[in-house]
Amino acid sequence: MTIAIDRPVTRTTSMRKSEPLVVENPLPSRVAGSVPTIAPSAAAHLTPEQYDALAVELDAIRDEVIGSLGEADAQYIHNVIKLQRGLEIAGRGALIFSLNPAAWMAGTAALSVAKILDNMEIGHNVLHGQWDWMKDPKIHSTTWEWDHASTSKAWQKSHNYEHHTFTNVRGKDRDLGYAVMRVTPEQPWRPIDLIQPLTNVGLSLIFEWGIAIYDIELEKVQEGTKPWAQAKQELKALWRKTRKQLAKDYVLFPLLSGPGFVSTAVANLTANTVRNIWSHAVIFCGHFPDGVESFEESRLENESQGEWYVRQMLGSANLTGSPTFHLMTGNLSHQIEHHLFPDVPSNHYARIAPRVREICERYGLPYTAGPLPKQYAKVVRKIIRYAFPGGGPKAA
Repeated sequence: MTIAIDRPVTRTTSMRKSEPLVVENPLPSRVAGSVPTIAPSAAAHLTPEQYDALAVELDAIRDEVIGSLGEADAQYIHNVIKLQRGLEIAGRGALIFSLNPAAWMAGTAALSVAKILDNMEIGHNVLHGQWDWMKDPKIHSTTWEWDHASTSKAWQKSHNYEHHTFTNVRGKDRDLGYAVMRVTPEQPWRPIDLIQPLTNVGLSLIFEWGIAIYDIELEKVQEGTKPWAQAKQELKALWRKTRKQLAKDYVLFPLLSGPGFVSTAVANLTANTVRNIWSHAVIFCGHFPDGVESFEESRLENESQGEWYVRQMLGSANLTGSPTFHLMTGNLSHQIEHHLFPDVPSNHYARIAPRVREICERYGLPYTAGPLPKQYAKVVRKIIRYAFPGGGPKAA
């Protein structure tokens, strides 16, 4: 197989700073980032010269990886896609006999893993443009569509641009609590926050649908800052996508099971729910455990490349585990490295993680990481604590 690689690869999401960023506030005013940060930043000791030096080191890591891309990397993503499709075919094949308990269990398990791989290691990373350098029209950010409620176009706007540009900036980052929960002490408390532990459980069960609907920005329609006509068009696009997903999982494949229609539909629902719970846990552990900072909007003013890099490191957290675990997370277990280099192929994150960690240690910056159960427990503890008023650090 011949691979055409143009170097240097255009940086689409790692956001080299050339001019100040100006963007309409994508969140309702109640969560705007005008409240001063309560706790001091872990990067408060860094000088402008240190920020610049850190940027040079991280730029060098990225350039080294981009310069090394080739046949082995292309084979990696082709193998993952082959694995995912094989699991899906095997799972759906087994579910034709879903009235048999063993077939139901095996088929549901295979389909669950296939859907996780499709969303995490394949879809998420392809849509970031990590594999655009191969110039393969079948594996490209402009043509890929995934097994997810969100359309690729809508997700790329809300995730690639808004989240990765404004990572953990209150009032700019739409992923910061998804504007439905209070996840920082700077966010004003509301009585409805009392139920956010239950909201979190509900969101985990319907995660893909929560993201898809949230991307329509209906809260802006309510505020009067977005025309209903625009939201209506976006809802129509969402429906065109989701009706195909619904028909596939709950009509077409269940029909192939004949008398096992209901049991196959339940199996598909189970696989989708497993995928939702897993992706919710991985994503929340990458953004909300102890040690992760959020920032004021003023942080964006004249932000240098080094300052942007540091905000990514302080606004993210990693998960520790085996290579199989990292694959199942879409390598978002290396959330810090992903936020530093979102357009770098994910199969390189494990290799560069020790170098990023060493840079953090040398510059006196935290490198937040831990096993998934421990990190998710911290996330849940934070969600419960911020369901009540207060939550900031105690005065000395």
